Amino acid sequence: MPDLDAPPRTLSGIGVGPGLAAGPAARMAPPPALPEPRPVADPERELAEAVRALEATEADLQARADAAHGEARDILSAQAMIAADPTLREGVAERIRSGEDAAHALRSTFDRHRELLAALGGYLGERAADLDDIANRAIAAALGRPMPGLPSPGHPFVLVADDLAPADTVGLDTGTVLALVTERGGPTSHTAILARALGLPAVVGCAGILDVPDGTEVAVDGTSGQVRAGVGADEAADVRARAAEDRTRLAAGRGPGRTADGHPVDLMVNIGSAADLRGVDLDGVAGVGLFRTEFLFLDRKDAPGLDEQVVAYAEAFGHFPEGTVVVRTLDAGADKPLPFLGLPEEPNPALGVRGLRVARDQPEILDTQLEAIARAAERTTADVWVMAPMVSTPVEAAEFVERARAYGLRTAGVMVEVPAAALRAERLLQVADFLSIGTNDLSQYTLAADRQSGAMADLLDPWQPALLRLIAACADAGRRSGRPVGVCGEAAADPALAPVLVGLGVTKLSMSARSVPAVRARLAAYEHARCEELARRVLDADDAAAARAAVLSS
Repeated sequence: MPDLDAPPRTLSGIGVGPGLAAGPAARMAPPPALPEPRPVADPERELAEAVRALEATEADLQARADAAHGEARDILSAQAMIAADPTLREGVAERIRSGEDAAHALRSTFDRHRELLAALGGYLGERAADLDDIANRAIAAALGRPMPGLPSPGHPFVLVADDLAPADTVGLDTGTVLALVTERGGPTSHTAILARALGLPAVVGCAGILDVPDGTEVAVDGTSGQVRAGVGADEAADVRARAAEDRTRLAAGRGPGRTADGHPVDLMVNIGSAADLRGVDLDGVAGVGLFRTEFLFLDRKDAPGLDEQVVAYAEAFGHFPEGTVVVRTLDAGADKPLPFLGLPEEPNPALGVRGLRVARDQPEILDTQLEAIARAAERTTADVWVMAPMVSTPVEAAEFVERARAYGLRTAGVMVEVPAAALRAERLLQVADFLSIGTNDLSQYTLAADRQSGAMADLLDPWQPALLRLIAACADAGRRSGRPVGVCGEAAADPALAPVLVGLGVTKLSMSARSVPAVRARLAAYEHARCEELARRVLDADDAAAARAAVLSS
Protein backbone atom coordinates (compact mmCIF):
# COMPACT_ATOMS: atom_id res chain seq x y z
CA MET A 1 0.00 0.00 0.00
CA PRO A 2 1.27 3.53 -0.74
CA ASP A 3 2.44 5.62 2.17
CA LEU A 4 -0.13 8.43 2.29
CA ASP A 5 1.99 10.47 4.70
CA ALA A 6 5.17 10.43 2.58
CA PRO A 7 5.91 13.72 0.78
CA PRO A 8 5.64 13.69 -3.03
CA ARG A 9 8.85 12.99 -4.91
CA THR A 10 9.77 14.08 -8.40
CA LEU A 11 11.16 11.57 -10.89
CA SER A 12 12.63 12.65 -14.20
CA GLY A 13 12.63 10.97 -17.59
CA ILE A 14 12.16 12.00 -21.19
CA GLY A 15 8.76 13.33 -22.20
CA VAL A 16 7.70 11.59 -25.40
CA GLY A 17 3.91 12.02 -25.33
CA PRO A 18 2.95 15.64 -24.63
CA GLY A 19 0.16 16.34 -22.18
CA LEU A 20 -0.79 16.14 -18.52
CA ALA A 21 -2.45 13.36 -16.53
CA ALA A 22 -2.91 12.31 -12.92
CA GLY A 23 -4.14 9.04 -11.46
CA PRO A 24 -3.18 5.97 -9.46
CA ALA A 25 -0.19 3.95 -10.71
CA ALA A 26 -0.74 0.38 -11.89
CA ARG A 27 2.22 -1.74 -12.93
CA MET A 28 2.44 -4.33 -15.69
CA ALA A 29 2.85 -7.83 -14.29
CA PRO A 30 6.07 -9.63 -15.27
CA PRO A 31 5.95 -12.56 -17.71
CA PRO A 32 5.73 -16.12 -16.32
CA ALA A 33 8.87 -17.26 -14.51
CA LEU A 34 10.83 -20.06 -16.13
CA PRO A 35 10.49 -23.27 -14.04
CA GLU A 36 13.35 -25.60 -13.19
CA PRO A 37 14.66 -27.65 -16.15
CA ARG A 38 13.10 -31.06 -16.60
CA PRO A 39 14.42 -34.20 -18.33
CA VAL A 40 13.37 -34.77 -21.93
CA ALA A 41 12.21 -38.31 -22.75
CA ASP A 42 10.92 -37.62 -26.28
CA PRO A 43 12.94 -34.92 -28.12
CA GLU A 44 10.69 -34.94 -31.19
CA ARG A 45 7.57 -34.39 -29.10
CA GLU A 46 9.38 -31.64 -27.20
CA LEU A 47 10.38 -29.98 -30.48
CA ALA A 48 6.78 -30.17 -31.69
CA GLU A 49 5.71 -28.33 -28.52
CA ALA A 50 8.31 -25.63 -29.09
CA VAL A 51 7.30 -25.21 -32.74
CA ARG A 52 3.64 -25.02 -31.71
CA ALA A 53 4.53 -22.27 -29.25
CA LEU A 54 6.38 -20.28 -31.92
CA GLU A 55 3.53 -20.73 -34.40
CA ALA A 56 0.99 -19.61 -31.80
CA THR A 57 3.12 -16.54 -31.03
CA GLU A 58 3.45 -15.69 -34.71
CA ALA A 59 -0.31 -16.07 -35.24
CA ASP A 60 -1.13 -13.93 -32.20
CA LEU A 61 1.24 -11.14 -33.22
CA GLN A 62 -0.02 -11.18 -36.81
CA ALA A 63 -3.64 -11.07 -35.63
CA ARG A 64 -2.79 -8.07 -33.48
CA ALA A 65 -1.06 -6.46 -36.48
CA ASP A 66 -4.09 -7.03 -38.70
CA ALA A 67 -6.28 -5.27 -36.14
CA ALA A 68 -3.88 -2.35 -35.70
CA HIS A 69 -3.10 0.72 -37.79
CA GLY A 70 -0.11 2.85 -38.64
CA GLU A 71 3.18 2.34 -36.84
CA ALA A 72 1.70 -0.30 -34.51
CA ARG A 73 0.73 -2.50 -37.44
CA ASP A 74 4.17 -2.24 -39.05
CA ILE A 75 5.98 -3.02 -35.80
CA LEU A 76 3.77 -6.01 -34.95
CA SER A 77 4.05 -7.43 -38.46
CA ALA A 78 7.83 -7.26 -38.14
CA GLN A 79 7.63 -9.07 -34.79
CA ALA A 80 5.49 -11.81 -36.33
CA MET A 81 8.16 -12.27 -38.98
CA ILE A 82 10.79 -12.72 -36.27
CA ALA A 83 8.70 -15.42 -34.57
CA ALA A 84 8.54 -17.25 -37.92
CA ASP A 85 12.29 -17.02 -38.57
CA PRO A 86 13.54 -20.53 -39.48
CA THR A 87 16.91 -19.87 -37.85
CA LEU A 88 15.13 -19.58 -34.49
CA ARG A 89 13.52 -22.98 -34.99
CA GLU A 90 16.83 -24.49 -35.99
CA GLY A 91 18.43 -23.17 -32.82
CA VAL A 92 15.59 -24.50 -30.67
CA ALA A 93 15.80 -27.93 -32.34
CA GLU A 94 19.53 -28.10 -31.72
CA ARG A 95 19.12 -27.34 -28.03
CA ILE A 96 16.25 -29.78 -27.54
CA ARG A 97 18.29 -32.56 -29.15
CA SER A 98 21.07 -31.74 -26.72
CA GLY A 99 18.70 -32.33 -23.79
CA GLU A 100 16.89 -29.05 -23.07
CA ASP A 101 13.11 -28.96 -22.61
CA ALA A 102 10.98 -26.76 -24.88
CA ALA A 103 10.74 -23.73 -22.59
CA HIS A 104 14.46 -23.66 -21.77
CA ALA A 105 15.41 -24.29 -25.40
CA LEU A 106 13.32 -21.31 -26.41
CA ARG A 107 14.87 -19.16 -23.68
CA SER A 108 18.49 -20.04 -24.56
CA THR A 109 17.90 -19.68 -28.29
CA PHE A 110 16.29 -16.25 -27.97
CA ASP A 111 19.01 -15.17 -25.53
CA ARG A 112 21.69 -16.15 -28.02
CA HIS A 113 20.00 -14.25 -30.85
CA ARG A 114 19.55 -11.26 -28.56
CA GLU A 115 23.27 -11.24 -27.76
CA LEU A 116 24.14 -11.34 -31.46
CA LEU A 117 21.80 -8.51 -32.35
CA ALA A 118 22.83 -6.36 -29.39
CA ALA A 119 26.47 -6.80 -30.37
CA LEU A 120 25.73 -5.55 -33.89
CA GLY A 121 24.24 -2.34 -32.56
CA GLY A 122 22.42 0.16 -34.75
CA TYR A 123 19.22 -1.03 -36.35
CA LEU A 124 19.60 -4.71 -35.62
CA GLY A 125 20.65 -3.86 -32.08
CA GLU A 126 17.36 -2.02 -31.82
CA ARG A 127 15.49 -5.24 -32.56
CA ALA A 128 17.08 -7.03 -29.61
CA ALA A 129 14.44 -5.49 -27.37
CA ASP A 130 11.72 -6.93 -29.61
CA LEU A 131 13.11 -10.41 -29.03
CA ASP A 132 12.42 -10.18 -25.31
CA ASP A 133 8.69 -9.83 -25.81
CA ILE A 134 8.53 -12.53 -28.50
CA ALA A 135 10.52 -14.90 -26.29
CA ASN A 136 8.29 -14.30 -23.28
CA ARG A 137 5.17 -14.96 -25.36
CA ALA A 138 6.58 -18.15 -26.89
CA ILE A 139 7.72 -19.46 -23.49
CA ALA A 140 4.34 -18.71 -21.96
CA ALA A 141 2.70 -20.65 -24.81
CA ALA A 142 5.09 -23.58 -24.31
CA LEU A 143 4.27 -23.66 -20.60
CA GLY A 144 0.55 -23.45 -21.30
CA ARG A 145 0.25 -20.17 -19.41
CA PRO A 146 -1.23 -16.89 -20.63
CA MET A 147 0.96 -13.85 -20.98
CA PRO A 148 0.09 -11.26 -18.34
CA GLY A 149 -1.99 -8.55 -19.96
CA LEU A 150 -2.57 -4.99 -18.93
CA PRO A 151 -3.59 -4.41 -15.31
CA SER A 152 -7.34 -4.08 -14.68
CA PRO A 153 -7.78 -2.23 -11.38
CA GLY A 154 -11.36 -1.30 -12.26
CA HIS A 155 -10.73 2.43 -12.63
CA PRO A 156 -8.61 4.76 -14.82
CA PHE A 157 -4.89 4.50 -14.10
CA VAL A 158 -1.37 5.51 -15.10
CA LEU A 159 0.33 2.49 -16.65
CA VAL A 160 3.81 1.87 -15.20
CA ALA A 161 6.24 -0.67 -16.68
CA ASP A 162 9.88 -1.51 -17.14
CA ASP A 163 9.18 -1.17 -20.86
CA LEU A 164 6.18 -1.81 -23.05
CA ALA A 165 6.05 -4.15 -26.01
CA PRO A 166 4.05 -3.16 -29.11
CA ALA A 167 1.69 -6.08 -28.46
CA ASP A 168 0.90 -4.55 -25.03
CA THR A 169 0.24 -1.05 -26.30
CA VAL A 170 -1.72 -1.77 -29.45
CA GLY A 171 -4.89 -2.64 -27.56
CA LEU A 172 -4.74 0.08 -24.94
CA ASP A 173 -8.05 1.64 -23.98
CA THR A 174 -7.24 5.35 -23.92
CA GLY A 175 -10.38 5.91 -21.88
CA THR A 176 -8.89 3.85 -19.05
CA VAL A 177 -5.12 4.32 -19.44
CA LEU A 178 -4.38 7.94 -18.55
CA ALA A 179 -0.65 8.00 -19.27
CA LEU A 180 2.38 5.77 -19.79
CA VAL A 181 5.58 5.81 -17.72
CA THR A 182 8.45 3.36 -18.31
CA GLU A 183 11.79 2.89 -16.61
CA ARG A 184 13.53 2.02 -19.86
CA GLY A 185 13.25 3.29 -23.41
CA GLY A 186 14.29 6.37 -25.31
CA PRO A 187 12.61 9.07 -27.41
CA THR A 188 12.55 6.86 -30.53
CA SER A 189 11.59 3.61 -28.78
CA HIS A 190 8.46 1.75 -29.76
CA THR A 191 6.79 2.94 -26.56
CA ALA A 192 7.43 6.55 -27.55
CA ILE A 193 6.22 6.09 -31.12
CA LEU A 194 3.04 4.31 -30.09
CA ALA A 195 2.27 6.71 -27.23
CA ARG A 196 2.26 9.59 -29.69
CA ALA A 197 0.08 7.62 -32.08
CA LEU A 198 -2.39 7.00 -29.24
CA GLY A 199 -2.27 10.61 -28.06
CA LEU A 200 -1.31 9.63 -24.50
CA PRO A 201 0.96 11.61 -22.15
CA ALA A 202 4.10 9.51 -21.79
CA VAL A 203 7.49 9.56 -20.11
CA VAL A 204 10.25 7.03 -20.84
CA GLY A 205 13.64 6.44 -19.23
CA CYS A 206 12.15 7.36 -15.85
CA ALA A 207 14.53 5.91 -13.27
CA GLY A 208 12.84 4.81 -10.06
CA ILE A 209 9.30 4.55 -11.37
CA LEU A 210 9.18 0.79 -10.68
CA ASP A 211 9.70 1.54 -6.99
CA VAL A 212 6.40 3.42 -6.90
CA PRO A 213 3.77 1.10 -5.33
CA ASP A 214 0.54 0.33 -7.13
CA GLY A 215 -2.22 2.75 -6.17
CA THR A 216 0.14 5.67 -5.57
CA GLU A 217 -1.29 8.86 -7.05
CA VAL A 218 1.10 10.15 -9.71
CA ALA A 219 1.08 13.27 -11.88
CA VAL A 220 2.63 12.93 -15.34
CA ASP A 221 3.91 15.77 -17.50
CA GLY A 222 4.67 14.27 -20.90
CA THR A 223 6.17 17.52 -22.15
CA SER A 224 8.80 18.17 -19.46
CA GLY A 225 9.34 14.49 -18.63
CA GLN A 226 8.60 14.98 -14.91
CA VAL A 227 6.59 12.49 -12.87
CA ARG A 228 5.40 13.44 -9.39
CA ALA A 229 4.78 10.36 -7.25
CA GLY A 230 2.64 10.53 -4.12
CA VAL A 231 0.82 13.76 -4.93
CA GLY A 232 -2.12 14.85 -2.82
CA ALA A 233 -5.73 15.24 -3.90
CA ASP A 234 -5.40 18.99 -4.52
CA GLU A 235 -2.36 18.66 -6.80
CA ALA A 236 -3.93 15.78 -8.71
CA ALA A 237 -7.15 17.77 -9.19
CA ASP A 238 -5.17 20.75 -10.46
CA VAL A 239 -3.35 18.57 -13.02
CA ARG A 240 -6.64 17.09 -14.23
CA ALA A 241 -8.17 20.56 -14.55
CA ARG A 242 -5.24 21.81 -16.61
CA ALA A 243 -5.39 18.69 -18.78
CA ALA A 244 -9.10 19.29 -19.41
CA GLU A 245 -8.40 22.92 -20.35
CA ASP A 246 -5.73 21.75 -22.80
CA ARG A 247 -8.14 19.29 -24.42
CA THR A 248 -10.79 21.99 -24.81
CA ARG A 249 -8.28 24.39 -26.33
CA LEU A 250 -6.96 21.80 -28.77
CA ALA A 251 -10.45 20.79 -29.85
CA ALA A 252 -11.26 24.41 -30.65
CA GLY A 253 -8.25 24.88 -32.90
CA ARG A 254 -8.94 24.39 -36.62
CA GLY A 255 -7.40 25.25 -39.94
CA PRO A 256 -3.90 25.02 -41.40
CA GLY A 257 -0.67 25.41 -39.49
CA ARG A 258 0.53 28.95 -38.96
CA THR A 259 2.30 31.08 -36.37
CA ALA A 260 0.48 33.83 -34.47
CA ASP A 261 1.43 36.37 -37.13
CA GLY A 262 0.38 34.16 -40.03
CA HIS A 263 3.69 32.53 -41.09
CA PRO A 264 2.54 29.32 -42.85
CA VAL A 265 3.73 25.87 -41.76
CA ASP A 266 2.44 22.79 -43.56
CA LEU A 267 1.19 20.23 -41.03
CA MET A 268 1.17 16.75 -42.52
CA VAL A 269 0.64 13.16 -41.39
CA ASN A 270 2.72 10.00 -41.47
CA ILE A 271 1.01 6.84 -42.76
CA GLY A 272 1.80 3.25 -43.72
CA SER A 273 -1.25 2.73 -45.94
CA ALA A 274 -4.63 4.23 -46.81
CA ALA A 275 -6.13 2.42 -43.81
CA ASP A 276 -4.35 4.87 -41.50
CA LEU A 277 -6.47 7.72 -42.89
CA ARG A 278 -9.90 6.20 -42.25
CA GLY A 279 -11.85 8.12 -39.64
CA VAL A 280 -9.03 10.65 -39.14
CA ASP A 281 -9.79 14.36 -38.79
CA LEU A 282 -7.83 15.92 -41.64
CA ASP A 283 -8.90 19.51 -41.03
CA GLY A 284 -5.97 21.78 -41.74
CA VAL A 285 -3.74 18.86 -42.79
CA ALA A 286 -1.79 19.72 -45.94
CA GLY A 287 -1.30 16.09 -46.91
CA VAL A 288 0.95 13.14 -46.18
CA GLY A 289 4.53 14.05 -45.35
CA LEU A 290 5.71 10.45 -45.05
CA PHE A 291 4.02 7.53 -46.78
CA ARG A 292 5.95 4.49 -45.57
CA THR A 293 5.61 1.84 -48.26
CA GLU A 294 7.26 -1.02 -46.35
CA PHE A 295 3.97 -2.49 -45.08
CA LEU A 296 3.09 -3.63 -48.59
CA PHE A 297 6.36 -5.57 -48.77
CA LEU A 298 6.36 -7.17 -45.32
CA ASP A 299 5.74 -10.85 -44.58
CA ARG A 300 5.98 -12.07 -48.17
CA LYS A 301 8.28 -14.34 -50.14
CA ASP A 302 8.06 -12.26 -53.32
CA ALA A 303 7.92 -8.54 -53.99
CA PRO A 304 4.41 -7.14 -54.66
CA GLY A 305 3.66 -6.83 -58.35
CA LEU A 306 3.20 -3.61 -60.28
CA ASP A 307 -0.60 -3.73 -60.37
CA GLU A 308 -0.90 -4.49 -56.64
CA GLN A 309 1.29 -1.53 -55.80
CA VAL A 310 -0.66 0.79 -58.10
CA VAL A 311 -3.92 -0.03 -56.34
CA ALA A 312 -2.45 0.43 -52.83
CA TYR A 313 -0.85 3.79 -53.64
CA ALA A 314 -3.85 5.17 -55.54
CA GLU A 315 -6.14 4.44 -52.57
CA ALA A 316 -3.97 6.57 -50.30
CA PHE A 317 -3.60 9.37 -52.87
CA GLY A 318 -7.39 9.56 -53.17
CA HIS A 319 -7.70 10.92 -49.61
CA PHE A 320 -5.96 14.15 -50.65
CA PRO A 321 -7.42 15.28 -53.99
CA GLU A 322 -6.08 18.79 -53.41
CA GLY A 323 -3.14 18.00 -51.11
CA THR A 324 0.38 16.67 -51.27
CA VAL A 325 1.40 13.05 -50.68
CA VAL A 326 5.12 12.38 -50.18
CA VAL A 327 5.96 8.72 -50.86
CA ARG A 328 9.14 7.24 -49.42
CA THR A 329 10.47 4.46 -51.62
CA LEU A 330 11.16 1.12 -50.00
CA ASP A 331 13.24 1.49 -46.83
CA ALA A 332 14.39 -2.12 -46.49
CA GLY A 333 17.42 -3.79 -45.01
CA ALA A 334 18.90 -3.56 -41.50
CA ASP A 335 15.92 -3.72 -39.10
CA LYS A 336 13.53 -4.47 -41.97
CA PRO A 337 15.02 -7.55 -43.67
CA LEU A 338 12.74 -8.72 -46.48
CA PRO A 339 13.21 -12.39 -47.43
CA PHE A 340 12.79 -11.86 -51.17
CA LEU A 341 15.68 -9.40 -51.26
CA GLY A 342 18.16 -12.08 -50.21
CA LEU A 343 20.53 -9.54 -48.66
CA PRO A 344 23.73 -11.12 -47.27
CA GLU A 345 24.62 -10.91 -43.61
CA GLU A 346 26.75 -7.90 -42.71
CA PRO A 347 29.01 -7.08 -39.73
CA ASN A 348 26.90 -3.96 -39.05
CA PRO A 349 23.75 -3.70 -41.18
CA ALA A 350 23.01 -0.22 -39.81
CA LEU A 351 26.06 0.92 -41.77
CA GLY A 352 25.44 -1.33 -44.75
CA VAL A 353 22.89 -2.04 -47.46
CA ARG A 354 19.57 -0.42 -46.60
CA GLY A 355 17.21 2.10 -48.13
CA LEU A 356 18.27 3.43 -51.53
CA ARG A 357 21.42 1.32 -51.37
CA VAL A 358 19.38 -1.82 -52.13
CA ALA A 359 18.96 -0.45 -55.68
CA ARG A 360 22.69 -0.76 -56.30
CA ASP A 361 22.33 -4.51 -56.79
CA GLN A 362 18.57 -4.83 -57.32
CA PRO A 363 17.46 -1.79 -59.33
CA GLU A 364 14.33 -3.56 -60.56
CA ILE A 365 12.74 -3.25 -57.09
CA LEU A 366 13.03 0.55 -57.22
CA ASP A 367 12.07 0.78 -60.88
CA THR A 368 8.85 -1.19 -60.36
CA GLN A 369 7.94 0.94 -57.36
CA LEU A 370 8.56 4.23 -59.16
CA GLU A 371 6.48 3.07 -62.12
CA ALA A 372 3.66 2.04 -59.76
CA ILE A 373 3.73 5.40 -57.95
CA ALA A 374 3.64 7.24 -61.28
CA ARG A 375 0.70 5.18 -62.57
CA ALA A 376 -1.19 5.64 -59.30
CA ALA A 377 -0.54 9.40 -59.47
CA GLU A 378 -2.21 9.51 -62.88
CA ARG A 379 -5.44 8.24 -61.25
CA THR A 380 -5.69 11.13 -58.79
CA THR A 381 -5.51 14.90 -58.57
CA ALA A 382 -3.19 14.71 -55.53
CA ASP A 383 0.23 16.31 -55.87
CA VAL A 384 2.44 13.22 -55.55
CA TRP A 385 6.05 13.63 -54.48
CA VAL A 386 8.59 10.85 -54.09
CA MET A 387 11.70 10.64 -51.93
CA ALA A 388 14.52 8.18 -51.36
CA PRO A 389 15.72 7.01 -47.93
CA MET A 390 19.34 6.71 -46.81
CA VAL A 391 20.86 9.15 -49.29
CA SER A 392 24.42 10.18 -48.45
CA THR A 393 25.84 12.05 -51.45
CA PRO A 394 24.76 14.52 -54.15
CA VAL A 395 25.57 11.85 -56.75
CA GLU A 396 23.09 9.42 -55.16
CA ALA A 397 20.51 12.19 -55.01
CA ALA A 398 21.01 13.10 -58.68
CA GLU A 399 20.70 9.48 -59.80
CA PHE A 400 17.48 9.00 -57.85
CA VAL A 401 15.91 12.23 -59.12
CA GLU A 402 16.80 11.35 -62.71
CA ARG A 403 15.31 7.89 -62.27
CA ALA A 404 12.08 9.27 -60.76
CA ARG A 405 11.61 11.83 -63.52
CA ALA A 406 12.14 9.15 -66.15
CA TYR A 407 8.87 7.66 -64.91
CA GLY A 408 7.09 11.02 -65.04
CA LEU A 409 7.31 11.92 -61.35
CA ARG A 410 7.77 15.69 -61.35
CA THR A 411 8.77 16.28 -57.72
CA ALA A 412 11.58 14.12 -56.37
CA GLY A 413 13.53 14.67 -53.17
CA VAL A 414 15.67 12.86 -50.65
CA MET A 415 15.65 12.09 -46.95
CA VAL A 416 18.33 13.47 -44.67
CA GLU A 417 19.13 10.68 -42.22
CA VAL A 418 22.91 10.71 -42.08
CA PRO A 419 25.18 13.66 -41.21
CA ALA A 420 26.85 13.53 -44.64
CA ALA A 421 23.58 14.50 -46.28
CA ALA A 422 22.97 17.37 -43.86
CA LEU A 423 26.49 18.69 -44.39
CA ARG A 424 25.97 18.70 -48.16
CA ALA A 425 22.37 19.93 -48.05
CA GLU A 426 23.03 22.84 -50.41
CA ARG A 427 24.53 20.54 -53.04
CA LEU A 428 21.67 18.07 -52.59
CA LEU A 429 19.16 20.82 -53.31
CA GLN A 430 20.91 21.64 -56.57
CA VAL A 431 19.46 18.37 -57.88
CA ALA A 432 16.63 17.45 -55.48
CA ASP A 433 13.33 19.31 -55.26
CA PHE A 434 13.05 19.05 -51.48
CA LEU A 435 14.58 17.57 -48.32
CA SER A 436 12.77 15.61 -45.62
CA ILE A 437 14.66 15.10 -42.37
CA GLY A 438 14.28 11.77 -40.56
CA THR A 439 15.32 12.85 -37.07
CA ASN A 440 15.25 9.33 -35.58
CA ASP A 441 18.07 8.12 -37.82
CA LEU A 442 19.87 11.43 -38.01
CA SER A 443 19.95 11.49 -34.21
CA GLN A 444 21.49 8.05 -33.75
CA TYR A 445 24.05 8.50 -36.51
CA THR A 446 25.03 11.98 -35.30
CA LEU A 447 25.36 11.09 -31.60
CA ALA A 448 26.60 7.49 -32.18
CA ALA A 449 23.85 6.20 -29.86
CA ASP A 450 21.66 3.19 -30.55
CA ARG A 451 18.01 4.20 -30.82
CA GLN A 452 16.89 1.58 -28.29
CA SER A 453 19.60 2.12 -25.72
CA GLY A 454 17.95 3.36 -22.55
CA ALA A 455 21.35 4.13 -21.09
CA MET A 456 21.91 6.71 -23.84
CA ALA A 457 18.39 8.09 -24.07
CA ASP A 458 19.65 11.59 -23.28
CA LEU A 459 21.85 11.49 -26.39
CA LEU A 460 18.90 10.44 -28.53
CA ASP A 461 16.76 13.32 -27.33
CA PRO A 462 15.64 15.37 -30.39
CA TRP A 463 16.47 18.51 -28.41
CA GLN A 464 20.21 17.75 -28.76
CA PRO A 465 21.81 20.95 -30.09
CA ALA A 466 24.08 19.00 -32.48
CA LEU A 467 21.05 17.44 -34.15
CA LEU A 468 19.24 20.78 -34.29
CA ARG A 469 22.30 22.43 -35.84
CA LEU A 470 22.22 19.88 -38.67
CA ILE A 471 18.52 20.59 -39.15
CA ALA A 472 19.35 24.31 -39.26
CA ALA A 473 21.97 23.66 -41.97
CA CYS A 474 19.36 21.90 -44.10
CA ALA A 475 16.80 24.66 -43.51
CA ASP A 476 19.36 27.34 -44.42
CA ALA A 477 20.08 25.50 -47.68
CA GLY A 478 16.35 25.34 -48.35
CA ARG A 479 15.97 29.10 -47.80
CA ARG A 480 18.81 29.91 -50.17
CA SER A 481 17.52 27.58 -52.87
CA GLY A 482 13.85 28.41 -52.39
CA ARG A 483 13.02 24.74 -51.85
CA PRO A 484 11.04 23.16 -49.00
CA VAL A 485 12.65 21.37 -46.09
CA GLY A 486 10.49 19.27 -43.80
CA VAL A 487 10.86 17.09 -40.73
CA CYS A 488 9.09 13.72 -40.75
CA GLY A 489 10.82 12.06 -37.79
CA GLU A 490 9.42 11.83 -34.27
CA ALA A 491 10.73 15.32 -33.43
CA ALA A 492 7.97 16.82 -35.59
CA ALA A 493 5.32 15.49 -33.17
CA ASP A 494 6.71 17.41 -30.17
CA PRO A 495 4.60 20.58 -29.80
CA ALA A 496 7.21 22.27 -27.61
CA LEU A 497 9.86 21.67 -30.26
CA ALA A 498 7.68 22.74 -33.21
CA PRO A 499 8.28 26.52 -32.79
CA VAL A 500 12.02 25.82 -32.61
CA LEU A 501 11.97 23.82 -35.85
CA VAL A 502 10.01 26.58 -37.57
CA GLY A 503 12.46 29.14 -36.17
CA LEU A 504 15.30 27.12 -37.71
CA GLY A 505 13.60 27.45 -41.09
CA VAL A 506 11.72 24.16 -41.44
CA THR A 507 8.64 24.62 -43.65
CA LYS A 508 6.82 21.28 -43.20
CA LEU A 509 6.17 19.10 -40.14
CA SER A 510 4.84 15.57 -40.55
CA MET A 511 3.62 13.47 -37.62
CA SER A 512 0.97 11.04 -36.41
CA ALA A 513 -2.53 12.40 -36.97
CA ARG A 514 -3.22 12.60 -33.22
CA SER A 515 -0.25 14.95 -32.78
CA VAL A 516 -1.52 17.59 -35.21
CA PRO A 517 -3.88 19.55 -32.88
CA ALA A 518 -1.23 20.09 -30.17
CA VAL A 519 1.43 21.13 -32.67
CA ARG A 520 -1.00 23.49 -34.43
CA ALA A 521 -2.02 25.09 -31.13
CA ARG A 522 1.59 25.60 -30.00
CA LEU A 523 2.61 27.24 -33.27
CA ALA A 524 -0.40 29.57 -33.10
CA ALA A 525 0.85 30.87 -29.75
CA TYR A 526 4.15 32.23 -31.13
CA GLU A 527 5.01 34.90 -33.65
CA HIS A 528 7.63 33.88 -36.19
CA ALA A 529 10.27 36.23 -34.76
CA ARG A 530 9.79 34.55 -31.39
CA CYS A 531 10.31 31.14 -33.02
CA GLU A 532 13.60 32.37 -34.44
CA GLU A 533 14.66 33.63 -31.01
CA LEU A 534 13.90 30.23 -29.44
CA ALA A 535 15.90 28.55 -32.20
CA ARG A 536 18.94 30.68 -31.40
CA ARG A 537 18.60 29.72 -27.72
CA VAL A 538 18.61 25.98 -28.32
CA LEU A 539 21.54 26.13 -30.71
CA ASP A 540 23.52 27.86 -27.98
CA ALA A 541 22.67 25.24 -25.32
CA ASP A 542 25.15 22.64 -24.12
CA ASP A 543 22.83 19.64 -24.07
CA ALA A 544 19.25 18.55 -24.67
CA ALA A 545 18.11 19.30 -21.12
CA ALA A 546 19.42 22.85 -21.30
CA ALA A 547 17.87 23.35 -24.73
CA ARG A 548 14.48 22.17 -23.57
CA ALA A 549 14.67 24.28 -20.41
CA ALA A 550 15.54 27.36 -22.48
CA VAL A 551 12.22 26.99 -24.30
CA LEU A 552 9.90 25.67 -21.61
CA SER A 553 11.00 28.32 -19.10
CA SER A 554 10.41 31.18 -21.52
